[in-house]
Amino acid sequence: MIVLGFDPGIATVGFGIISSENKIQLPVRYGVITTPSDMPLSQRLGCIYNDAMQLIETFKPDAIAVEELFFNTNLKTGIAVSHGRGVLLLAGVNMSVPLFEYTPLQVKQTVAGYGRAQKAQVMEMVRRLLRLDAVPKPDDAADALAIALCHARSAESLLNTIGGPDTCSTI
Repeated sequence: MIVLGFDPGIATVGFGIISSENKIQLPVRYGVITTPSDMPLSQRLGCIYNDAMQLIETFKPDAIAVEELFFNTNLKTGIAVSHGRGVLLLAGVNMSVPLFEYTPLQVKQTVAGYGRAQKAQVMEMVRRLLRLDAVPKPDDAADALAIALCHARSAESLLNTIGGPDTCSTI
């Protein structure tokens, strides 16, 4: 299974692509989509959409995992990031790739074993689980890999494989 993970943003969108076979996950590609701050929001969204479509066309993922947003300080930034998240979801829908959404708590729980894990702990577990020499940079790419890992590990869990996809609503 090929999983494309997205860490939504507007200036920087992290992406991480992994392969998952027999509960072993390996990195395929990771990086970021960036947009210049002086570009109008509509054009930035177009760039994110086009790059997301290119990633989907190139790597043909079996699933796309996107982090649900959590923000509590700057509402204006949160709205812009929500727009960016929306075009990522639209790209997946337009390419008929199954979409899965995970909260930051779910990602941390799945990758680090603790839903309130610190960012450094999650990044180190991404490095270990994907057998990388160093923690992926930038952080947005590492976050996207964590989201992809979250989906791969959830999709291959015994709860999901024994009883079918409707066994547990938290997967």
